[in-house]
Amino acid sequence: MIARTWHGVTQVSKADEYLDYLKRTGVAEYKKTEGNRGVYVLQRVDGDQAHFLLLTLWESEDAIKRFAGSEIEKAKYYPEDEKFLLELEPNVTHYEVLVQP
Repeated sequence: MIARTWHGVTQVSKADEYLDYLKRTGVAEYKKTEGNRGVYVLQRVDGDQAHFLLLTLWESEDAIKRFAGSEIEKAKYYPEDEKFLLELEPNVTHYEVLVQP
């Protein structure tokens, strides 16, 4: 199994609205992609910024490609992300899952 992480930062004042947007876009698409094994949305508030960390679990690299396309290291963004995010980080990170419940 492969874990994929993505990080984004928004203003705290927009955090709830961004979470709703994430649920309608990325989270919904993750869940319907064949080979996705789970989606976790984590948040940490630091001053006036809210950091979001999305952790998704995938059965294989091919499953990730079904979601992200052939360049799986590139972050995938949706049309209104620029409205919320302070920066569009270009890349994601992948990890091999060595221990699981």
